[in-house]
Amino acid sequence: MIRLEHAVMIAGALHFAILIASAMVPGVLDWRNELAKVSRMTRHVVWVHGIFIVLIIIGFGTVTLFHARDLCAGTPLARSVCMLIALFWGARLILQFALFDAEPYRDRVVLRFGNHGLTLLFAYFTVAYGWAALWPDQAELVLWRAGT
Repeated sequence: MIRLEHAVMIAGALHFAILIASAMVPGVLDWRNELAKVSRMTRHVVWVHGIFIVLIIIGFGTVTLFHARDLCAGTPLARSVCMLIALFWGARLILQFALFDAEPYRDRVVLRFGNHGLTLLFAYFTVAYGWAALWPDQAELVLWRAGT
């Protein structure tokens, strides 16, 4: 049995694990050389967008860790915030399969593991926050029950 509040708290903490991958992106994708090929403005836009995505991830994790119980309460605001976060990560999960070709960057075990780990995290975030947004009254989820 998994409790909604615990699932959301775990999701909040896991947002900070995503930051490890975010910190690796510039090196793995060789941004120093790749961004040297584009205009100064484009380079700045890429960096600014990257920084703001990191701030959003920190915000999602922080709000969740400090207000998990409130996010699971089923109020209109809680459901809206959870739906926003679920849609954010659901869209990112779709893009993981539809847009990103990570194969050239999976030449090391850590990168292969990281890519699969990120995919699992995106799915977990989508499910946990979607559960809080759509079914907050279902506070426990029974995944398996012996003897029934």
